[in-house]
Amino acid sequence: MKTPRIRIARTIASQTLKRGSSKTYAREVAAYLLSEGRVDELDSLLRDVQADWAAQGYVEVLARSAHPLSDAVKDDVAARVRSLYPEAARVVVTEVLDPLVVGGVAIRLAEQQLDLSVQAKLNKFKQLTGSKS
Repeated sequence: MKTPRIRIARTIASQTLKRGSSKTYAREVAAYLLSEGRVDELDSLLRDVQADWAAQGYVEVLARSAHPLSDAVKDDVAARVRSLYPEAARVVVTEVLDPLVVGGVAIRLAEQQLDLSVQAKLNKFKQLTGSKS
């Protein structure tokens, strides 16, 4: 019988909040997903883990940008997230460098995302103009 993804996410969330994340635990989770043929569920599983963390007061924000974010920008992102999650005991901004973003930042939470990147604006412009390149 296949273990429900939400149950796996709750287990991961509780274990990582108690002990912190470790490479060993990450390898164990990866090995489980591989052995069960469930690698395609990884993104959904990570969102579920983030949602469980948020419910327990630990909110992680993934901030994709082309260049390292300044402390002021990270603080601004954290402040805006606190307004969405006033019960959050801790907000952590995790930076993800991605040269495709070009400029700006794309922010992703467990259940929300806000893309203020140049890449997103260019894609929107292409859609509006009917450009295919």
